[in-house]
This record gives sequence, C-alpha cells and structure tokens, in this order.
Amino acid sequence: MSMPPFASVDDAGKLISPNASGAIRAGLEAPTPSVDEDSKKIALMLVDAQVDFVHEDGALSVPGAVGDAERTAQWIYRNAGKITHIFASLDSHIPLQIFFPTWWADDGGDHPDPYTPITVEEVEDGTWRPLYEVDWSLEYVHALKDQAKKDLMIWPFHVLLGTPGHALTPILYEAIAYHSAARSAQPTLEIKGTIAKTEYYSLLEPEVKVPEDPRGTLNQALMGRLLSFDAIYFAGQAKSHCVLETIGSIVERHGDDRQAMEKIYLLEDCTSSVKHPEIDFEALANEAYEDYAQKGMHIVNSSDALDRS
Repeated sequence: MSMPPFASVDDAGKLISPNASGAIRAGLEAPTPSVDEDSKKIALMLVDAQVDFVHEDGALSVPGAVGDAERTAQWIYRNAGKITHIFASLDSHIPLQIFFPTWWADDGGDHPDPYTPITVEEVEDGTWRPLYEVDWSLEYVHALKDQAKKDLMIWPFHVLLGTPGHALTPILYEAIAYHSAARSAQPTLEIKGTIAKTEYYSLLEPEVKVPEDPRGTLNQALMGRLLSFDAIYFAGQAKSHCVLETIGSIVERHGDDRQAMEKIYLLEDCTSSVKHPEIDFEALANEAYEDYAQKGMHIVNSSDALDRS
C-alpha cells in the first residue's frame, strides 16, 4: 500500500483538519496482524513533524520537509503491518524562553533578531542582557560552550503551545491514527521543550540540565524503551537539530555498544536540515551521521525494504 483512499499526498503541507475518523476506520478494516505477533519489534521515532517545521509557511519551516512528510506517510502505510510502535515528539514552547528574542535585549532595549548567535563574551560584556534568570543565563551560555561547543542561537517564535503551528502535520497524524487502529497499538506522543530556561533539541534530554525539574534531566525510561525494540527508524525535523540530537543522546551513552547502534536507522529522505544564512547545518549534520554510521547506525531511504532480519 502507498496511500489509502482517504489520504492524499496533495494534502501534505496544507493546514487542514486531519481525517482522523477516516484513518481509524480504514485501519480497523485493514488486514494486518496484531503487534503481539511481530517476531521483530520495529519502532518509528517521528521527531517534531509539526506544522511550524514542515509547512512552507511555518514559523521555522525546514526546506524539503513537505516532501519528507509525504515520504514518511507513504512509508508508514506501506509498512504498517511491520511497524510495531510509533513514537512522535512534539516540540512545545511558550513565549518567554531562553532561545527566543523576548529573553534578551541590548542597552537600547532592542531584542535580537532570529538566527542571532549569542556568545559568552557578548553576555559578559553586556552586548546582550538577559531579562529573566540573569545568573542562570550567564551560566547557561558558558555551559553550552563548555559542554556542547556551541553558542546560544536565537530562534523565531515557533511551535507555541495552543497555536496551529504546534500540531502534527495532518498527513502524518492520519498515518499515525491509521497505524494505531490497524495494529491495535496506541502511539506514544512525547512533549518536549516547555522548560523556559533551557533548550530541548533532543527528545531525551535538554541541552543544559535543570535537575530541580523532573523534565530537566535524561529521560532514561524513554531511552530504555526505545532500545528495547529490535530496530528504531528515525524521521522528522530537523535532520541537523532535533533528529540529530535525539540520536546523539543515544550515541553518547551507547556509542561503544555496536549491538545497540545497529538498532538505529536514519530514514535520510524523510528528514531535512535547517537552512541558516551563514552556518552550513547540513554539512555539520552529515559529518556527525557519518561518525554514527561508523559505530553501526544504518543510513537508509524510505524506498528501501524494511530490515526484518
């Protein structure tokens, strides 16, 4: 199966109400076995496939993401009888967060533009002043530089809770609903990114830990659950950020365990990189993925046969 009658690739990238009831009815009628019969347990980890990232008019639109969503939906329908479980993350923000313009101002009271990097030196010399959590903000940019070797990036307002941009793109919501009904398998929807004073690219952990918040440390339970599957396919947005960092959280803890690394599959044609006017995020991501592949991760396309070995 490519696309069932209720779904259409023409709807990819359109902000429409997903036909959830049609998807569920079709799934219930599909001749697919229960997941309990799967001899090999296969998971899809769909990262941040949300309107603001996928749609061309989204607040932080990733070029190529509409096509990624089409291919991912087709992959789900084509392999619905083999996919045991679908995880989907939802990046979730509020108006005042450390990576938004509202958190920072210069001496004149002006806020930084989106895609402005904020360095340790600029915070120390007052070029950019935090308006909230002043001591923490200085500690934060130091921690980013020391731990992740990066500067704080200011992003456009995106995936704000309660806005249409936060929703899963409809074509993929339908595919998830179809799979859930067809396989009698409840999907797992994971919220991330609501802690105001840290970033949360990886689904599994924030960029800088916030130990006093139960959401602010490594989600060991979710990591263990992912690694309990025989294969984990990754798709979603963005290849250069949240997909990369989620896989990176696994690599950091299990990169020397080839058996664990060989469970990871990157659906390369179902994810795209953020475009920045100066930083080549695609090249940086590819360099990291090449390293992960050396450790055992598989880089595949959605047209490749599902590995059932």
